[in-house]
Amino acid sequence: MSYFSSDFKLGILGGGQLGKMLLQETRKWDIQTKVMDASSEAPCKIACNTFVIGDLLDFDAVYNFANDVDVLTIEIENVNLDALEKLEDEGKKVYPPTKALRIIQNKAKQKLFYIDNGIPTADFHRFAYKSEIEDSIANGGLHFPFIWKAARFGYDGQGVKVVRKLEDLEGLPTGECIAEDLIPFKNELAVIVSRSVSGEIKTYPVVEMEFHPEANQVEYVICPARIEPKVAQKAQEIALKVSEKIQHVGLLAVEMFQTQDDKILVNEVAPRPHNSGHYSIEASYTNQFEQHLRAILGLPLGCTDSKVAGIMVNLVGAEGYTGDVVYEHMEDILKLEGVTPHIYGKRQTRPFRKMGHVTIVNQDIAKAREIAQMVKETIKVISK
Repeated sequence: MSYFSSDFKLGILGGGQLGKMLLQETRKWDIQTKVMDASSEAPCKIACNTFVIGDLLDFDAVYNFANDVDVLTIEIENVNLDALEKLEDEGKKVYPPTKALRIIQNKAKQKLFYIDNGIPTADFHRFAYKSEIEDSIANGGLHFPFIWKAARFGYDGQGVKVVRKLEDLEGLPTGECIAEDLIPFKNELAVIVSRSVSGEIKTYPVVEMEFHPEANQVEYVICPARIEPKVAQKAQEIALKVSEKIQHVGLLAVEMFQTQDDKILVNEVAPRPHNSGHYSIEASYTNQFEQHLRAILGLPLGCTDSKVAGIMVNLVGAEGYTGDVVYEHMEDILKLEGVTPHIYGKRQTRPFRKMGHVTIVNQDIAKAREIAQMVKETIKVISK
């Protein structure tokens, strides 16, 4: 099949910043695209050939959207899987496959999958309702502290909370959830695995992630991770095992904990381009978005090596500001060496909303980290 400057059409479910960055690669190759999102102001709207407003969780909206596309992919996993399954049954190419998405979309099922397949992960309890957590605590089955996670719809730090006392459960959603052991980790790591339609597999280098303590969002992604080679190798091996068992097509971001005694525990996965791979746009020979395209179209996978050390700084809405966005001190960070900002196109900011990211590249990882700190302290995402 001819993908380039042809009638081929790629469908993308989700119109956020991940889709926008994926569209930069489709435009580079002149691949036709059709995108659906619930928001008329989605970042993807300006960069695709056809934009459709629709509910990603609505069966009819998803099914009808895909009628005239040749290959269908996602930029967010919270989509209607029954519609995708019917499309697959009718011969539509859907990547990642629905079978993989059914494992990943529900965090409780995801954790059980790890246990069933011998993949190391933190101990956890599964609850149909939040009220069952209180019963378990009262009966001695669950002890503080632990991590509460909603089974569905968690995203960008939402749906996750450290619970240290009973009062911390107040105001949380009442539905299905898990309570996970709080791991005293040394580092949070991630590995992106690319798997093509043809079965070709490549991994990106292990990255190190530094999180905001309150928002539970990544503040910095550091590549290469500042860890021992044997730890990096172990992380790569476990990520490949997860990929093999899930049998995804496209990208799979595997987030992991490095414990104090250097064990690797899988935290969770995402079956799409991921925040932990944004550094690759400037720092890698093949960025993660191009790699996703290569994988789902059955093209040869690109080189995943880094050209230089790369650090990504997330740009999120400052606390206390809601409304029309203003990026303060952009000129100041552009004066710094090796700095490239990416603005996602969201006109409205609110506290901790992801509004963009900045990549810093340098031959020296220590120097890159120093500049990244300057960027974080300089630029402010506020409102008018």
